[in-house]
Amino acid sequence: MTQKTELNATHRELGARMVDFGGWDMPIAYGSQIEEHHAVRKDAGMFDVSHMTVVDLGGDRTREFLRKLVANNVDKLAKTGKALYTCMLDENGGVVDDLIVYFLREDFFRLVVNAATRDKDLAWIEKQAAPFGVTVRERPEFGMIAVQGPNAREKLIGLLPEEVREKARKLGKFAAIEVEGPNGMPLFLARTGYTGEDGFEVVVPNARVVELWNLLREAGVAPAGLGARDTLRLEAGMNLYGQDMDESVTPWEAALAWTISLDEGRDFIGRAALEKQKADGVQRTMVGLVMDDKGVLRHGQKVLTAAGEGEILSGGFAPTLGKSVAFARVPVGELGSVRVDIRGREIPVRVVKFPFVRDGQPMPGIAG
Repeated sequence: MTQKTELNATHRELGARMVDFGGWDMPIAYGSQIEEHHAVRKDAGMFDVSHMTVVDLGGDRTREFLRKLVANNVDKLAKTGKALYTCMLDENGGVVDDLIVYFLREDFFRLVVNAATRDKDLAWIEKQAAPFGVTVRERPEFGMIAVQGPNAREKLIGLLPEEVREKARKLGKFAAIEVEGPNGMPLFLARTGYTGEDGFEVVVPNARVVELWNLLREAGVAPAGLGARDTLRLEAGMNLYGQDMDESVTPWEAALAWTISLDEGRDFIGRAALEKQKADGVQRTMVGLVMDDKGVLRHGQKVLTAAGEGEILSGGFAPTLGKSVAFARVPVGELGSVRVDIRGREIPVRVVKFPFVRDGQPMPGIAG
C-alpha cells in the first residue's frame, strides 16, 4: 500500500505531478523541474522529505553501540547537536544504508535514514542494538521539510520568534538545535541538506507540518519536487542509496572512503572486510563523467575504458551546467579515452572529480 505524508493533499492542491518513490506517493515536480532546480541554486526552495525515517536511540551505552554500528567514528561528536554523515555496513563491508547521526545527549542520539530502506534499516539497527540495551524508537509522528538555497536560512529564520533568531543564525554546518518556531511549534533545525546548498532540514510534528509549509511559501520559499532534488544532489556529488551504492558495494568503491574511520581499537561491523579489501587492492572505483556532446547520460549505460568496462550509476542533465553528468563505477587503472555506449554509439566523455557544482557555481574544469 502506498504511503502518504501529511503534505500529500497540499502537493496535489499545488498541482504537483505525483510518483511512487520507495512506496511513498511523492511530488516529482510542481511545474518546471528545471525552474525548481534553479530556484534552489539561486534563491530558496523546499522539499517535503517526511518520507525519511527519524529514529531515536536511547540508553547509557548508546555511544558504545554506535561505535560498533557505523563506519565513521561517533567520538567526533563531542558537542551537543553536532551531526555526522556515515554508513552502516554489513559483515562483508557492503553498505546497508547511509545516514546522519545527531548527538543530543550521552544517552540520546538521533538517526535519519533513507525512506526506501526503512524496514531493513530498523530491523538491522534493532538486531545490533539488543546486546547494548539500547532502545530504538521510530518517530512516525514527525514530518520533515528541507529548506535549501543561498537565501533559505534567512527566510526560515525570519519566521522564528525574535528571541531565537540569533541562535539559529549562529548554528554551524552539520549541527542541530531544538527551538520554538512560529506560533509555538517545536522545531528540530539541522543545518544539513542534500542539494549542495546551505539551508536547514527541519523536523516538525506532523500536526504542524502543513502550517510550516504554508508559512515558508508566504516567505518566498519555492516548493520543489524530488526531480529537482535529484539533479541538485547529482551536481553536488552526493550518492543515492540503491543506485550508487548498496550491499554489493563497499565505501572504497563508492567514493565514500572519507566516511570510514579506521581508528585504533574500534571494531565496527564490516571493518575486517574493508581492511582486507584495501590490503588486497580495491578493484573498482567511482568517478565523475561530463559529456560535452548533446545527449543524456543515464543509469545502466555501458562505460568503455582502457582498463575494462564500467557502468553509469546516477546520470542526467545538470541544469546548472547545461550538459549531462554522471557517476560511473569503473575498473581501477589507466582509463585512457573513455566513451559511453548510448544506443550503439560510443560517445566520448571526460573523467572529472566531483562535486560538479559547489556554492551554485561549476567547479573548475567541469564546464569545459
